[in-house]
Amino acid sequence: MVLAGGGGVRLGGLDKHAIEVDGQTLLEHALEVTDGSEDVVVVGPEVPTSRPVVFAREDPVGGGPAAGLLAGIEAVRQVRGALPDRVVALAVDMPLVTRRTVTRLLDALAEDTEADGVVLVDGEGRRQSLCAVYRVRPLLDSVPARWTSTYGLPMRRLLFGLHLVELPADPGEAHDIDTWEDLRDLEGFREPDE
Repeated sequence: MVLAGGGGVRLGGLDKHAIEVDGQTLLEHALEVTDGSEDVVVVGPEVPTSRPVVFAREDPVGGGPAAGLLAGIEAVRQVRGALPDRVVALAVDMPLVTRRTVTRLLDALAEDTEADGVVLVDGEGRRQSLCAVYRVRPLLDSVPARWTSTYGLPMRRLLFGLHLVELPADPGEAHDIDTWEDLRDLEGFREPDE
């Protein structure tokens, strides 16, 4: 699941999914990373893509990443007719995430059958909750009963109480683009021959 619906406020309202890095939009990069997935859901505005995807939106739009994640899970349920066992969540603004990242997340979840999910953690110990794999049933069960709508539900509240394994990120892997400075900083994470 690619979360691509953020407002890009610190980027002057620019749609993050349309930012190009190395001649490829961030959305197309994320779709490349998810190549091989059974169902790919993009939570965000419908735009042309190089491969078939299902588009979904939280209702109302702008409800935040937790609302988007839950809307994406519902879209998968509608496509399949059943809930998936697990879901890989990937923020569209993480251009240094690779297929290897996704494989590492899935492998770590398979190794820990008691875990509710695996979350990538940057070098400073910050969790990237939108670069993770979650078991769907515990995630849905963690929605607080008092939240009659998921609009504005904080990710930390959605994930509260879940047993999450932290997977250390490779250098730069957890870098996300929230500001123009973040975009410029990408060069610092690249290998010299890239």
